[in-house]
Amino acid sequence: MQQASEYFNALNHEYLAVHQAKEELFWQNYMGTGAEDVAEKFAAAESAYKRFIANPARLGELRALITQAEQQPAGDDRAALLHGLRGWQRFFESNAIEDPAAQALMDEIIQAESALYSRRKTLRLTHQTAPGQEAEASLGELLTNQATHDDETCRRSSQQALRGLEQWLLVNGLPELVTLRNRFARRMGFRNYFDYKVNLTERMTPEALFAILDRFEQETREANARSLQQLAANKGPDALEAWNIRYASAGDVTRQLDPYFPFSQSLQRWVESFKRLHIGFRGAQMQLDLLVRRGKYENGFMHGPVPAFYDRGTWVPARLNFTSLAQPDQVGSGASGLNTLFHEGGHAAHFANITQNAPCFSQEFAPTSMAYAETQSMFCDSLLDDADWLKRYALDDNGEPVPDALIRAGIEARQPMRAFNERHILLVPYFEWSLYQMAEADLTPAAITQLARETEQRILGVDSPRPTLAIPHLLSMESACSYQGYLLAMMAVEQTRHFFLQRDGYLTDNPAIGPDLAAHYWQPGNSVSHNDTLLSLTGEGFNPDYLAQACNQTAEQAWQQAQVTIVSAATRPQPAADFDLEAAIRIVDGERVIADNREGDEGMCGDFAAYIRSHY
Repeated sequence: MQQASEYFNALNHEYLAVHQAKEELFWQNYMGTGAEDVAEKFAAAESAYKRFIANPARLGELRALITQAEQQPAGDDRAALLHGLRGWQRFFESNAIEDPAAQALMDEIIQAESALYSRRKTLRLTHQTAPGQEAEASLGELLTNQATHDDETCRRSSQQALRGLEQWLLVNGLPELVTLRNRFARRMGFRNYFDYKVNLTERMTPEALFAILDRFEQETREANARSLQQLAANKGPDALEAWNIRYASAGDVTRQLDPYFPFSQSLQRWVESFKRLHIGFRGAQMQLDLLVRRGKYENGFMHGPVPAFYDRGTWVPARLNFTSLAQPDQVGSGASGLNTLFHEGGHAAHFANITQNAPCFSQEFAPTSMAYAETQSMFCDSLLDDADWLKRYALDDNGEPVPDALIRAGIEARQPMRAFNERHILLVPYFEWSLYQMAEADLTPAAITQLARETEQRILGVDSPRPTLAIPHLLSMESACSYQGYLLAMMAVEQTRHFFLQRDGYLTDNPAIGPDLAAHYWQPGNSVSHNDTLLSLTGEGFNPDYLAQACNQTAEQAWQQAQVTIVSAATRPQPAADFDLEAAIRIVDGERVIADNREGDEGMCGDFAAYIRSHY
């Protein structure tokens, strides 16, 4: 067993070296803080990492060592070694390709995707930003214009541009990509690419997935139809046109809520809320870059340069970086900044608390399920919409809490379209499952367009405001056939919330939440399936009923429920925020350290607030 043990320990350290080198340069490159050659260095480190994880020779070596270890006498050391070796086997099965013919197809897919991306970069999409005024637009700008512009002609021009993008993709390589991906999947022993991807990412068959999705679809069908009827009755039948529906159903209380979410207080509110939930980080080092600046990547994320694990019995704490794009003097920045802290902080807590014996279990890429990872972050940020959380934490400069009327207005803005919005995610897996089942000869632009419109009508009841083929996730093999992960995560979040509410009666400041999430969801990492973690905590596997119930509530029912939580919270004294986060935290702005918690969390929050107030 010594040979297997030495191989295992060496593999842990070799992986750690390539992972850390890639992640440190990733941070410098994406934060715009590195030297001039940082992009070049990052590309080289990423290539080295990809070569390492895609090495097919590893699988043969691991299988031989596992067989060898299985023949040794039973005991704790043997069990731990086998656990670790099997974790690495799953890791390389998710990333390496042993069959040369499948590898050749993968190379073809990479080239075809790259060619499509190069052509896409030169495509100019235009729409009207004022009647008769054409302007170039990004995908995000088209969707924003369509949702917010007061002129219907301008909104319609954005929808036409999105439909134009769909047709461009259909004659510029998308059908060929579907064909190539399916050929690759069949070489790998699956029926099609969707089958391959769902088995790989969620450890379930498409049939098992659709047993869950079909139930959710049936349970929310009526609520979706009701919300569309209500919208048409209130705003006229034209409100249901694809270019009108987002505009007609828009309701936003961001501006009215803004005084209750000063950005300067966001760090303190996150720290205190996590402390009262008893969420700790097991000695992790955390670096938070929260402010917008030129040259910084335009999306929030959490990455871990050092995955947490027990190295031959010695704890290696995580090193975690996360980022947001806050503009503190902009309306809504306090609320969105807090949302990032809870969301990315939820990811960080998850990855800091994985207590297995190899880094393959605690890195955030395959075979870690996206739905499993997103469940942790989305559960944490779900608390921010809870009425009792708002009453305790969302205070204005005079210490006054959000008034009930504003909490109610927020519910009235969100709730009516909740079923429609979740079904908007649902339609993508239904479309992709049908798409990847089509015969190669049938993959024509007309047939694929027809499938997209028919799926939209069946799931949404209207043509989608974001035409299905214009969703960028369909284009890259990493994100294709993965969109259901967001919906599975939403289901798991509502299932988890329901469990705690049934057992404990409340979520805000509930000190049982951190330890329970750590024990059942976080510690196993990807050594068990997402479904098994749910089973461990809640006593049942994926159950879509709880999300369906949340979608099916009317705004009035949701408000009545919110009132109950406010009254209930008032009877519970707020506990002290004295739990030890067990984290070394630095708040940075690029190279500059704004605040840290070497002298304590309170000092860090005070320094951060002072910096924000003096600079914005």
